[in-house]
Amino acid sequence: MVDLIVFSVAENKYAMNIENVQRIIESISLTSIPNAHTYIDGMMSYEKKVIKVLSFRKLIQMKNYKSELDTLFDGLKKGHAAWVEALRASVETGAAFSKTLDPHACGLGKWIDSFTAYDDHVIEILNELIEYHKQLHVTGGYVLKMYKSDKKEALRMFNVDITSIYEHTMGALDTFIKELDLVADSLQKLIIYDNEGSCFAIKVDTIEDIAHVQESDINNNISENDMSEFLELDGVLDIDGVLINIIKTVKLPK
Repeated sequence: MVDLIVFSVAENKYAMNIENVQRIIESISLTSIPNAHTYIDGMMSYEKKVIKVLSFRKLIQMKNYKSELDTLFDGLKKGHAAWVEALRASVETGAAFSKTLDPHACGLGKWIDSFTAYDDHVIEILNELIEYHKQLHVTGGYVLKMYKSDKKEALRMFNVDITSIYEHTMGALDTFIKELDLVADSLQKLIIYDNEGSCFAIKVDTIEDIAHVQESDINNNISENDMSEFLELDGVLDIDGVLINIIKTVKLPK
């Protein structure tokens, strides 16, 4: 039986032997290292010593996490612009409102509910965003109810109240976007990894689980394309139809 730490980077899943993992911690602010290897994000203090932090995204040639968050938030902003336009159509023409009034059911709400922040500044911005976003959905419900009894007042509420709350919501979201470096750090995790006495941290997106598997469950049929100077794979594991790349060893670039 082998115990594996399973983690994800974007849509890719990897696992490494728990024996090589000293600890898993939240990502923190790092100190930059002049002329460091491009895969190294910086260094940090860990148990009275200084260790380097290796970006797993860079190691497997993926764009940085902030770039993915940029794309995500651009989509969330467009989604709420469409939400407001759908509400406008409902109060102007009587068309059925096709969007959700539940602040937890839209794209932004689902993302907010899935996000866990540890930085105090990020939490402050997030709380402001949550409040305005909730107001937007709740007030949208009031506008639609008002439309049934007073169409003119419903339109006034849309033009004044909804427009104002929407602008504040997008403003809070823009403030959040400006802090994407902090947001990315709040989301990512650090695996404190030991490779034959060489201790360093590996920055990953999400820790998924601990898997208990038989060595015979691992398909060791891998090609040279699965190897690199700093990353060696041991095979592939299929858990409930999800393919997981099993890491044999990770080396720290000089």
